[in-house]
Amino acid sequence: MSITSEYLAGSRTLRIQVSGRFDFSCHEAFRAAYESTHLGCERFEIDLTDAEYLDSSALGMLLVLRDHAGGDSADIEIQNCRPGVRKAFSISNFDRLFDIH
Repeated sequence: MSITSEYLAGSRTLRIQVSGRFDFSCHEAFRAAYESTHLGCERFEIDLTDAEYLDSSALGMLLVLRDHAGGDSADIEIQNCRPGVRKAFSISNFDRLFDIH
């Protein structure tokens, strides 16, 4: 498991990359990635290109991020999901809460 982040000042976007298993073992690193962002961050991109798996705690972490980012007005895009990960989002109706690509 690995969580990395990059703040793109020009677009006021925080990009968070998740690698390996996205589960409870990475909750502290995931939270630290967005809580330490620059003030003025308006957009979040969660890149799951290298995420092999996610569980219900990962879904919970995304909901906490959504609340942190403004709830219903949050601008969060989840990108590059593998088929199994995308299926988990679909089953849990997360496609109604997040922009998933």
